[in-house]
Amino acid sequence: MSTKTATTTRADTDGATATVAASAFNLSKVYGQDRTQVRALDQVSINFAKGSFTAIMGASGSGKSTLMHCLAGLDTITSGKVFLGGIELSALNDRQLTRVRRDRIGFVFQSFNLLPTLNAKDNILLPLDLAGTKVDRDHFDGLVASLGLGDRLAHRPAELSGGQQQRVAIARALVTRPDILFADEPTGALDSKTGQALLDYLRTSSHEAGQTIVMVTHDPLAAAYADRAVILADGRITHDLPDPDADAVLGIIRGQAA
Repeated sequence: MSTKTATTTRADTDGATATVAASAFNLSKVYGQDRTQVRALDQVSINFAKGSFTAIMGASGSGKSTLMHCLAGLDTITSGKVFLGGIELSALNDRQLTRVRRDRIGFVFQSFNLLPTLNAKDNILLPLDLAGTKVDRDHFDGLVASLGLGDRLAHRPAELSGGQQQRVAIARALVTRPDILFADEPTGALDSKTGQALLDYLRTSSHEAGQTIVMVTHDPLAAAYADRAVILADGRITHDLPDPDADAVLGIIRGQAA
């Protein structure tokens, strides 16, 4: 597949379009001051369609993790706007932002972040317990079955393989039916076979269940599972590739690093 530099569609300034799950408009993030100032993101504008699976890529220091953290409301922004659907995250106070992150955003991290004293079932249900929300038994059972965790629910994290722990983390992130799932290097700690199975599940969740997924990854093979690969360099989007393949993505990243 040929590569191309794309001009990304600017997010609507009101953030309210029926097909957009998350968006940013002229987003900038600056760390430090004066001579120590680092511009991690520089006027980034981007939309993520509902039900899409997007891989965010770039060399170390390109801004990919910062972009995800700003989109997920985990980091404050310096300027611009960030939206979750029609909600401007960058305009919320801390309490409002905490509620939105709890109720409408799912997170999956490379380190799993499971509580060691809880079994798999209780780890999955933890977000609902914290929110005081009733369990949707059909949804829970469906997640457990689709992730192959039915015979592991009574096991604590130390009794699970890395792949099983990551699947528990994904079930925990999806049990609240989030508007969008953010995954930060979700296959980084997994072997290739387990990682491929996880990526297959994420792709199925997007294509068949309509789950919006934004995944930060350094792996071109992982990016090839996504519908779209957004590549950053020096805090700016340089390429926006539909239906990416590993060779095309690898070629771009190598070219930027040269």
